[in-house]
Parts: sequence; C-alpha cells; structure tokens
Amino acid sequence: LMFRESLKMSIKSITMNKMRSFLTMLGIIIGVMALVILVSMVNGATNSIQDSINSLGTNTLTVRISDDKGTPYHLDDLNELYDSSDNIEAVSAVANSSATATSSYSLEYNEDESSADTTVYGTGSAYSDIAGLEIASGRYFNVTDVDNHTNVIVISSDLADTIMGSSNCVGETIKLNGISYEIIGVLESSESSSSSMGRNSSSYSDYSAYIPYTSLLRLSDSVSSSISSFVVSATSEDTIDAAESELKKALLSRFQADSDAFSIQNQSEIASAMEDVNSTMALMLGGIAAISLLVGGIGIMNIMLVSVTERTREIGIRKAIGAKRGIIMQQFLIEAVIISLMGCGIGIGGSWVVLKVISIAAESSYSLSSGVVWISIIFSSAIGVLFGLYPANRAARKNPIEALRYTG
Repeated sequence: LMFRESLKMSIKSITMNKMRSFLTMLGIIIGVMALVILVSMVNGATNSIQDSINSLGTNTLTVRISDDKGTPYHLDDLNELYDSSDNIEAVSAVANSSATATSSYSLEYNEDESSADTTVYGTGSAYSDIAGLEIASGRYFNVTDVDNHTNVIVISSDLADTIMGSSNCVGETIKLNGISYEIIGVLESSESSSSSMGRNSSSYSDYSAYIPYTSLLRLSDSVSSSISSFVVSATSEDTIDAAESELKKALLSRFQADSDAFSIQNQSEIASAMEDVNSTMALMLGGIAAISLLVGGIGIMNIMLVSVTERTREIGIRKAIGAKRGIIMQQFLIEAVIISLMGCGIGIGGSWVVLKVISIAAESSYSLSSGVVWISIIFSSAIGVLFGLYPANRAARKNPIEALRYTG
C-alpha cells in the first residue's frame, strides 16, 4: 500500500514538471539511443560479413602457391590430390582475369550493342558446390566441358541484365574479348543471395562470369596452366582439420618442405575470428555509449537534489505526521527510477525509428537486438537506483523541525 502511494506521488511530481522531467530524461534517451543504435548497426554489419564468409562454407580451404619450386600443380595433379585423400570432398582450381563482355540484343525498336568490364573466373567443375554458387537457371559446367576446353559460360544476374537485356538468356551467346561463349547458366541475383565472393550489397553491380579453367587459359595470357590457387572442401566440418593436415603434408612434400611456398586459408578459422571481432566491436561501442548513460545519470541526480530542496517543507510535514525514513527514501528513489526508465523507453522507441530510416536509406536490414534492449533496460534501472540513492538518502535524513522551518 505504501509503495503504491509512493509510486502515485512520484508520478504526480514528474507530471507537474513536464519540461524539467523531459530534459532530465534527455541524457538517458541519448545514451540509450547511442547504445542500441551503435550495437545494432555493428551486429547488422557483422552479420552481413559473417553470412558472406559462411556462404563459402565452413568446411572450405583455400590454397595459394607463391613459389612452386619448379614443380607446379596442374589440373591432373589436383585430381590425384583428391583421389589420395579420404577427407577431401572436392577440389577446384581457380584463377581470374578481366575481359570486356559484349553482346547484341534486340530492344523494342532497334538493336544496341552493350558492353561491360567483367571479372572472369576460370574454375573446375566442382567450384560451384565448393563456393556455394546458386544457379537461378541453367547449370554449371561439368568435367567434360573442362576437359574439352568448351566455350561455355555461367554469368551473374547483373551481367545478364546489362549485356543480354534479361536474366532469361540461357542458350544465347555472349562474347569475351571478341570470343563467343554459350551461356549455360545464370546465377541468383545479388539481392536474393550472397555470392561466393561476398558481394551482397544491392548497390553493387556484380559483373562476373565463370568459365572452365582450360578455357580461361586460351582467353587470357596472364593465366597459365601452372595453378597458383585452388579451393578444397572437406567432407564435413568435423574433418576440415584432417583435410588441412593432409593438404599441408602433400604441399610440403611437393615444395621441398618450404612452408613459405604456400598458404592455406581455413574458412572455419576466419568465421571464428570474425565472431571474436564482432563481440569485441559490440563491447567497445557499447562501452562508449554507456558513458552517455552515466552522464544522463548525473543529470538525474542533479535534478533530484533540486527536487529534494524544493520539497523540504513537504518532507518535514510528512515526517512530522509519522512518515518513516524508509518511506521518504522510497518515494524519491522510485521517482529517479521512473525518470530513468521513461527515458529508456523513449530511447528504445527512437532507436527503432532511426534504425528503420537507416535501413531504408542504406537498403540494408538493421533491427533492434532484444539482448541490447534488455541490457538498456537493466542498465537504465541501475542508473536510476545508483544516482537516485544519494538524493533519496539526503531527503530521508532531513530533520523534521528544520525542514518545517525551511522557507526556500
């Protein structure tokens, strides 16, 4: 009953001084908005990066050879590497070059020739599965296409729209540096899926194409039959360490036990490292934003001290008619916590609005994290208690006779 009365009196005191109460809350509102928005944006950005990393699969290894010691890997050697291991699911060479893609396509009334600078990847038939490429229509090239140096191509949705005028272009012909290739597949658009190269921003035009590694040898002088990079997928996430160990052993044997001649990038290690970075970034920005909340708490304490001084006679009267120290203290403490929680509520609502605006403007997706919201509520409550204790205790300790004599 006494708690309910204290609550009513606290709310009445807050509503009687609306502007002062709002200005007192402002520090908490800004602090909560800073905390929620910053942490939510970090989570959103890092989740996007994490999705791009995970799109390659956490059972993927990338090998880069810097010095082949005169015994380079060729396509046949990769097949032998695959056959000799029980932990390797698939292996594919990968190289890239730039080319100008052109094609004539009919518009409504005339024909235009369109062109685009394109990144062309030369790969093996297994690359699609290893890298997690998602085919919207058609197929990826197969072993026969690689063996026969077939001029077939799989293109990105953006390239199809720009060069061919439509994503429905399987079976048509596109030219790379004047050489004709038959389109056998079109990838999912970058808006609906994260590509293997991590290009998942809707504002980015992904002009990429994939052709057999052997076909890229004929297209580009900068790519040789000596493989300098290849990707490997382990049979599962549990066997990736065993696959990496086998791979390292084979590479050391081939390159005269020189570990500097090559590097192996473990996708699961990158994903794990990113999780650590995410946590550190969120903690760091959350800590910076929490300072704003502390500043808001100091504002609450200052106004509560002013309130105690203004209501000295009221405190004296209440004490004179029998109000105990704990009741007086409870009222002012409740008032401080209510101000803090009201500021927190407004801050969370404001954060939701700001994140929606940012999401629309940046064409991305940022949402409130329930964990951060609860942290804000708990932290704001703690701020209210912490910075309300001193003014509440000061009010409770007032001498009733001196308080009644107080004239302001």
